[in-house]
Amino acid sequence: MSQSPNSTSPADDSGTKTAAYAMFGLLLVAYILMSADRYLMSALGVAIQKTLSFSDQERGTLATIFTLGLGIGGLPAGWMIAKSSRKTVMIAGILIFSAATYYLTAAPSFSSMFAALVIQGFGMAMLATSMFALAGSYFSKNRVAALGAVNVCFGLGAVVAGKINPVLLAHYETSIGKELSWQPTIQSYAIFGVVLAVLIALIVRPWFSETRAATQQTADVGGADSVKNRNTMLLAVMSVCYGLTVYGFIGTYVSYLIHDLQYDRHDAINMLAWFGYGSLLSIFGGMLGDRLSSKAVIIGSSLGVAVMGYFLYLPELDANQRLALCFAFGIFGPAILYTNLAGAHIKSMRRSLSRVGSSMFVTTLYAGGASGGFLISYIADQSSWINASRFQLTLLPLLCAVLALGLRQDQMSK
Repeated sequence: MSQSPNSTSPADDSGTKTAAYAMFGLLLVAYILMSADRYLMSALGVAIQKTLSFSDQERGTLATIFTLGLGIGGLPAGWMIAKSSRKTVMIAGILIFSAATYYLTAAPSFSSMFAALVIQGFGMAMLATSMFALAGSYFSKNRVAALGAVNVCFGLGAVVAGKINPVLLAHYETSIGKELSWQPTIQSYAIFGVVLAVLIALIVRPWFSETRAATQQTADVGGADSVKNRNTMLLAVMSVCYGLTVYGFIGTYVSYLIHDLQYDRHDAINMLAWFGYGSLLSIFGGMLGDRLSSKAVIIGSSLGVAVMGYFLYLPELDANQRLALCFAFGIFGPAILYTNLAGAHIKSMRRSLSRVGSSMFVTTLYAGGASGGFLISYIADQSSWINASRFQLTLLPLLCAVLALGLRQDQMSK
């Protein structure tokens, strides 16, 4: 009996669980790198703005526009996985990401930097879609918890960015001057990316990256055969709303603290590190999704995001209050809501179609995220930061909670 190139039988698997976890760990390191890079445009936005004379709205747009590439790349990445292999798509995505990251430092204008960030996001979509599909397939008995492990890297990325970026900036400020220190800082991430792509090519084995064994051994019960179903459509709208919320925050909060509240740069960047610490609880957020209904978890976490978002941009808060809010926002947002939106997308499809569910999640979440920085900056410019945050960080999560009432748990895959 013949097997497809992308499948393996248990008898053929030469690897062990230890080796599988080690390879998964290497892939997670790559995801941490890309997640840390997400925060560069927010942390370096003021310096880049001064160097290239961008407006405040242009700075806000660049802070999150890479998510446009993520949104564009989600569905094509799913198609590429079906036609080739997850490992190939991952490596190609990291190399595209690294090349675009390096070009950012040579981009002479807003439009060229805009294009480079979109291409960077497309590369990340290839890695993210592959990672979500792999986690949902290899760890199928605990799919949402496995997705939580992937999302822990989102939190670690924020922590790494909060700790390493100031060190890199300080080093290069000493050697080449403050105004240009952002360029080699960005280049460092591009170089790290190439190194990781080489390591993945040498170390990750097809029996792990292309596994279908877990889904073959579990009955393909429940879930839809196509994206044209009630659950997926509702989840798509919720993902767009959450993307607008979280990337509005990520893209502008550091710049808001520095530019409007005169925070020290190191202290402002540290706020995102605490957001990242909250995200580190993603595995526990995933466990909630494996034990409770997706509807209940999404509703509860959406309400939590709305409450935290109501207070985050208040100017009268002291530093400790902001740290606590950022930490709680990281728990309710990335750790619980993001993880369970991803899990619900995958559960809305049959187990054998996990790549389709992960593609839909990546596409819709980051399509919303692409406009997050621009929208909140535009509303703040027309009104105030408080009004902008109350629309984008409170009203939109409340809409997610209302939409989640329409989810049908009995129509999701088991």
